[in-house]
Amino acid sequence: MNFQEIISGVAAVEWDGKTRLASQSDDPLPVYGERILEGYRAWDPFRSKLAALLLKNSRPQFNLDRDAKVLYLGAATGTTVSHVSDIVCRGLVYAVEFSPRAMRDLIRLCERRKNIVPILADASHPEDYAFMVEPVDLIYQDVAQRNQAEIASSNCLRYLKSGGDLVLMLKTRSVDVNASPQSVLSLEEKKLQGLDLYGILDLLPFHQDHWAMLAKKPA
Repeated sequence: MNFQEIISGVAAVEWDGKTRLASQSDDPLPVYGERILEGYRAWDPFRSKLAALLLKNSRPQFNLDRDAKVLYLGAATGTTVSHVSDIVCRGLVYAVEFSPRAMRDLIRLCERRKNIVPILADASHPEDYAFMVEPVDLIYQDVAQRNQAEIASSNCLRYLKSGGDLVLMLKTRSVDVNASPQSVLSLEEKKLQGLDLYGILDLLPFHQDHWAMLAKKPA
């Protein structure tokens, strides 16, 4: 099996004559039916926006190394969380999710993976989990709410270390379904407070009307 490392713990792998993204994992069981081969879990960019971002930007500037501490906002049932858990194998993932139904699946994942801390909370109220979360190296956000930039800014103000990174997966249709995606993107850029925006990437063809917004908290 041929593979090319993209970042530590993530590789582009040649399977069945096709190049696929995969994360290196010690977990021998699939999380959502994905294929596992020689310790690598297939990572579908159509199911995970982070996978799409890494395929389109193979040399990311944000900190996602083995020791990183990550605050993940919008964890859902844990599809992408599980791959982040693979990557930060010596670090920690604080996984915030608002839906009790999704949280049940996420807790089952946490029973197998000790570096994920499940938090049932609304990401728009970061003070509610202050007793659980320490300063983090990276905040990753994927929530379908109107005030996405405000949620990111408030969480970064409270939890992101100086010099730390934000990866905001902006869902423009969740902000304003009637406005053009480009106009929503422009407005949301202006709402990011206390952060230096250094990259915006359209996630087509994997996700329509979605952009990855990359920002850093000044040191």
